[in-house]
Amino acid sequence: MEAPKLAPFLTFCGKAEEAMKFYTSALPNAEIKELVLFGKNHPYAKEGEENLVLFGSLSIAGYEIMFQDMGSAHAVPSFSWSTSLYIKCDDEAEFDAIFNALSQGGVVMMGPESVGHIRKCAWITDKYGITWQPVWE
Repeated sequence: MEAPKLAPFLTFCGKAEEAMKFYTSALPNAEIKELVLFGKNHPYAKEGEENLVLFGSLSIAGYEIMFQDMGSAHAVPSFSWSTSLYIKCDDEAEFDAIFNALSQGGVVMMGPESVGHIRKCAWITDKYGITWQPVWE
């Protein structure tokens, strides 16, 4: 399968690696593909920021999400629920596991509930500010 030409790119303020590790435990078929830290000699890394993520790649069921941290030299705007990641679940058990994991420490904005032909759906902003829409049709 050819890699998609479009991928979400999420910029954090010091929590990218932590978020990537959380998602590998919270989402089935998720794995960190690449993780590159700024390092001591990077021009944007101030002292104490050497372990921030310069570039990270997380695969979820074959789809790629990119990650990066910005150091204190750059203002990073907060994530907004107006952009969300839709995740189609194979069955109710998968939906429940994803919902429970992502809602821990986060905010459940909707659901879980049935909407139209959808058996269960929810809208969750996780503890990192990323909004997810798990759906089981």
